[in-house]
Amino acid sequence: MTPLELSLTAELASLKAKNAERDEEMQHVLSDLVSVYNLMAEVVRDAGIIRGRELARLTEAHAQGIKTERSPTAKLLLLNAYSKQLISKIRETLKSRPAEGGKVIQVLSKIQARAIQIVDYIKTTIQDDPLRRKEIALDSQQARILFSGASGEPVSRKETIRAMRRAEALWPVLNCGHRPHDGRQTTRLTAKIEELQDVPIIGYRNLWQRSDRRVALSL
Repeated sequence: MTPLELSLTAELASLKAKNAERDEEMQHVLSDLVSVYNLMAEVVRDAGIIRGRELARLTEAHAQGIKTERSPTAKLLLLNAYSKQLISKIRETLKSRPAEGGKVIQVLSKIQARAIQIVDYIKTTIQDDPLRRKEIALDSQQARILFSGASGEPVSRKETIRAMRRAEALWPVLNCGHRPHDGRQTTRLTAKIEELQDVPIIGYRNLWQRSDRRVALSL
């Protein structure tokens, strides 16, 4: 091997080493950006800015877009663009909320407040259930007692049923129907316990999402 060939071989080996080092550094940068993206996705989810299903679809689309790209630089640019989308969502939500200062109370309708009360009651019941029942049921009479205990005022049957149907809308695994073989057609909410693991998270902005949805990217 001539001196020139030796020199070229050494230079190629040096370039390969530098490229490998650069690729490793790029991988670290990408991994850090993915972590930042995932943290922002969690903030968006926990704050109820984007609902669970919608956020899951969004992050899945972003993950697919990144996996499709072969170039690390292209992946980096995509991650940057996706992160900006989440930041924009957070910024829009913060702008729409009242400024800090005085105590702000967002008033819910009575029907909405009672529906949330039903959901909270059912969540507490299934969490602290020593009987380990397979199904839970709450009829309109029980719901009226629940409402009266909280407010101290009687609640009509009509308003109770409206609240029960609103609770069904908030937590779709609940089924609002009539008690079987009941001539009075008593309204009740029923659900299988195993289907209630997907618990809605309800905030003052009346947003909820499926808490077990995956909202994370991976390289």
